[in-house]
Amino acid sequence: MSSQDKKTDSDPRHEEDQSSTASEDNKQVICLGNNEVKSRAVVKYSAAPPSSSYALLQEKTDLKLPPANWLRENTQLGTAGTTVLGSSRKSKPFSSFGMAYDFIDCIGDDVDVVSDSENIKKLLKIPYSKSHVSMAVHRVGSTLLLDELDIQELFMRSSQTGDWTWLKEFYQRLIDQKWQRKKKSKEHWNEKAILSKFLYYSINSDGTAVPVPSDTEQAAEEGCGTAAEGSSWPATFNSSTAESEESAIPKEDLRNDFVRNILWTFEDIHMLVGSNMPIFGGGRYPAVSLRLRDNNKPINVLTGIDYWLDNLMCNVPELVMCFHVNGIVQKYEMIKTEDIPDLENSTFSTRVVKDIAQNILSFLKSNCTKEGHTYWLFKASGSDIVKLYDLTTLCEEAAEEKCQNPFTLPVAVLLYKVASNMILKKSQNRKNYGTIRTLLLNCIKLLDEERHPQIIASAHYMLAELFQLDDVSEDEGNGESLRGGGSEDSYSDEEEEEEEEEEDESCSYSTSSELQDDSKAVAIIRSVGELSVPEKYKSTHQIRPNCAFPVSQDKEEKCRLVLSYVLKGLKAVDSSIKKESDLPAADPSTPIPLKYEERSQNGARDVEQDIALLLDRVGPCNEELKVPTRSGMLPGTWQHRMKLQLFLKASKAYYVLSDAATNLLKYGRALRYIKLALQCHDAYCSINGGLHPQVLLFHCQCLSLCGDVQLMLAQNASNRAAYLEEYNYQTKDDQEILHCLHRESSCQAFSMATDLASDPEYQLIVSSKCYEAAHDLLTSGVLKDLGQEQLGQVLKRLGNIRNEMGVFYMNQAAAMQVEKQGVRRSVCMAEQELWKKSFSCFEKGMQDFNAISDSVNTALLLCNIGRLMRICAQAHCVTTSEHSRGEFSPEEALYYNKAIDYYQRALKSLGCRESHSAVWDSVNWELSTTYFTLATLLQDYAPLSRKAQEQIEREVTETMMKSLRFCDLQTESARQPLYQYRAATIHHRLASMYHSCYRNQVGDESDRKQHRALAEQHYSKAVRLFISLSDAPCELLRTLLERVAFAEFTMAGQNSSAVKLKTLTGALEIMCETRHAFKLIHKELLEQQEKMSTPEDSDKPEELHSDSSPSSELNTEEVVKLIGVFEPSFSFLLLQLIKLSTASKRKVSTLFHINSVSVILVFIHILNQFLVLHFNLSFSKFVVF
Repeated sequence: MSSQDKKTDSDPRHEEDQSSTASEDNKQVICLGNNEVKSRAVVKYSAAPPSSSYALLQEKTDLKLPPANWLRENTQLGTAGTTVLGSSRKSKPFSSFGMAYDFIDCIGDDVDVVSDSENIKKLLKIPYSKSHVSMAVHRVGSTLLLDELDIQELFMRSSQTGDWTWLKEFYQRLIDQKWQRKKKSKEHWNEKAILSKFLYYSINSDGTAVPVPSDTEQAAEEGCGTAAEGSSWPATFNSSTAESEESAIPKEDLRNDFVRNILWTFEDIHMLVGSNMPIFGGGRYPAVSLRLRDNNKPINVLTGIDYWLDNLMCNVPELVMCFHVNGIVQKYEMIKTEDIPDLENSTFSTRVVKDIAQNILSFLKSNCTKEGHTYWLFKASGSDIVKLYDLTTLCEEAAEEKCQNPFTLPVAVLLYKVASNMILKKSQNRKNYGTIRTLLLNCIKLLDEERHPQIIASAHYMLAELFQLDDVSEDEGNGESLRGGGSEDSYSDEEEEEEEEEEDESCSYSTSSELQDDSKAVAIIRSVGELSVPEKYKSTHQIRPNCAFPVSQDKEEKCRLVLSYVLKGLKAVDSSIKKESDLPAADPSTPIPLKYEERSQNGARDVEQDIALLLDRVGPCNEELKVPTRSGMLPGTWQHRMKLQLFLKASKAYYVLSDAATNLLKYGRALRYIKLALQCHDAYCSINGGLHPQVLLFHCQCLSLCGDVQLMLAQNASNRAAYLEEYNYQTKDDQEILHCLHRESSCQAFSMATDLASDPEYQLIVSSKCYEAAHDLLTSGVLKDLGQEQLGQVLKRLGNIRNEMGVFYMNQAAAMQVEKQGVRRSVCMAEQELWKKSFSCFEKGMQDFNAISDSVNTALLLCNIGRLMRICAQAHCVTTSEHSRGEFSPEEALYYNKAIDYYQRALKSLGCRESHSAVWDSVNWELSTTYFTLATLLQDYAPLSRKAQEQIEREVTETMMKSLRFCDLQTESARQPLYQYRAATIHHRLASMYHSCYRNQVGDESDRKQHRALAEQHYSKAVRLFISLSDAPCELLRTLLERVAFAEFTMAGQNSSAVKLKTLTGALEIMCETRHAFKLIHKELLEQQEKMSTPEDSDKPEELHSDSSPSSELNTEEVVKLIGVFEPSFSFLLLQLIKLSTASKRKVSTLFHINSVSVILVFIHILNQFLVLHFNLSFSKFVVF
């Protein structure tokens, strides 16, 4: 049965019950000899049928006569049934690799040793045997692979092929100066033949000897010699590129053709062993092993250990021994496995065997430390010294070109398979990533890129895959666990040269530095007797973890490692493609220009066509290209599949780099990286007939990020020089990856989307087109059901970019108005075009936000449209020939009303303030401002040519009250002082309007009374609000003076002295309230004087005075004007007070007012001195007064 037919751990037969071949407790067998050892055997795979009982041969049966079924294939004997060698057949040099390939899950950590059971027995019998031992040892993780290394057969092949000459010379010089192949005696082959015939007799139903034709027997005899002396060594691996890594290895040499594979735990040693021992059962004895012994030869220790270990490995509790004399059967004897160590003439200690096993394992693990190296464990015949050589190092030192290690490729493939298996495990802990990386790096070191490019390319791809770039927000807490994630039983080649000397000194056993006779040995056991000493070779060598997985939290460093592996993988693939492309050979040292170009307005129109190229590539996922690619690569080959994976991995790495650069505000670098990501994707598309949905989803992310970067570049145009320098920089790896991409594609499909332009409008258009392309992909049939979450993000980005474009056009329109300010003009076509573009962008953005039910952003766009309407209204302002402002026009009113409508829709979209308080407050403020502006323009530039005064006053009142309704005076916020100031201003304006109506109206007395009451009411509210503000003293003073003037006008129309005195008293009380305004004015004048007198202020940069702008400072000219109004009004009131007091008997009240007036006069005198001293201003009339 071939290795492909064998069942893995997932097969139901993977662990057999063994109820028919073992005792009830088949997992734990305690064998009692003169000591106690623990043994546990689990059958991982068995090709043998259920055990059947053996045939008990009659006494005097002649075993020299072959049975009729001899050498015929028999399921009871398994594959051993077709050879005369029986269970002692010669093992192949790669038998451990065959098992490792079949049970790859066990390799690396779970198993200590993988080997043929014959090799295990040979090792454990070293202290008892004088025969030679020659084994090849390989390390994979913490697992050792042991194979017989027939040095004599190898040298016979070397004489024919010329390979391994260096090893032959080394062997002759240091070990056996006159070596010759020792041929087996005829007696040896006779014994083997008798054993084979005995086994066939034992499975024969009648147990009788049936003669066979002499030619058959003669052929069998010849077969004995052929089987024994025929070459089992494979040819040196020099195959070229194969279609798969396994096909590069001769499968017949790596096939796992053992009858059963057993996971054997001997004490604390876990071994995967292959065994061909026939097992019989049935009746009283459910599982027994069958042995043939010459009655004239006693059982020795070697034979006893051999029998005992075979039964332990196969979990067989009893042994049936058949004795013969010269091939004639004499008798049978049943022996329990636990009694074998106590047999006469073959007594041995099971504890000693256990110590030997532990010492040999410690010796090998402490010295066979380099993964990928072939070690040679050698003990010469009759010698007590065991030596360990590193054949890989010796091979590298050889000067001959033809020297090659035949184990190199199987070891490399095994390293690759173990790493691949660990990666594919869904429950794989990331702590093992260091072990995987070690396995792959050692695999790459072993292979020649020209001969095995596929394995090398695949290994580099898996190295890149260790970095999970999909999880860009990696937890920093994983750092510690990953840093300790190196292989516990191997260390890197980078470290080994520096640590060799220290490593040798750390061992407790003799090394080459202590023995002068062999400086080439890695380590030496001076006497095999030492292996029997408990823990004699328990190594103090601390095996250092190597190639710990790099867990740098720096994303750029991580992605750079990924890209270095991708580049090496691409180079390996390109080297294997025989047909070169028609492109001229590229020089990796020459940078490929990123083709920076200035883009005009017309160039932006081509963006849609360039982005649309991607949509043409979207097709059925199973569609494959039928023609060779640009480089000559055939679709469906391993090169094609590998390039697809490498291109995609590179694209993801560049995407992560671009995203990280965007977060660092390095937008030039971000654009360069996303350009490379899209170029990788373009190359991917050029060699792939159809795109997988997940690939399309990733490409949508790339397009979205490209749109983000272009938007940021448009918003930060002032730093363009720095961004351009970042954009044009290229690393050597980037250049070489670009050259690899150009072997398959021109990589120009997304050039316009990733160019660094100087025009912000072009960048905004490109950003919008990138989002639109991503949206079109996500709404296509392929991704309609898969990209819903990403679709929401793209729609949000699309709405945002359209808002940005709308704002951009709106600001351009506003700038055109500023340029024409003060010039008589009409609305030009350019302005109207900008309004249309802006409005169209805002409308599309609202559609995008409505699609994802984003009411907040919808409200913001409605607010922006409201602002656009106000700009349109301002553009329709009528200017007279004297360059003065004309009447409020109907067009202005139309656009202001449209603005109000959009602001109200924005509030309706939000619903309530709790949905988003900041946006609600902003929209509320804009709506109040629009009402206030409309009312102010109606009041200041009344359209009297079209409307009556009363209608205008009514509209002003209504509009002002609406503005007042949206002034939020209760909520504490940053805008609360602004709301208070606006509310005070509204009341002041309304009071002034009613004041004017009261003065000018003639006729209906009831209307005059109403206007008087309303004026008084609004003046009172305005004063109260202005007093609550600390930064509006001029407005407060002006309101108070108007209120005094209103009282004076009222008093002039009164006839009664008492009524006049009452009105005059009220006016004086209002005058007393001006003290607060004058105090605020005095305070601000002092603060300004302190700033002017501080010398340090003049040395400060200009921007530090930004808070002290003229608008926020006290206007001294305004103060002087108001005081100019204050003087005559105050003089008039005092004069009227004196006149009325003279004629009146109310002295106390008059005295009170005189005292109040004197206080005001003292304060005014102080203020007058301050103005004279600092501003050369004075109140001349007061001085006279």
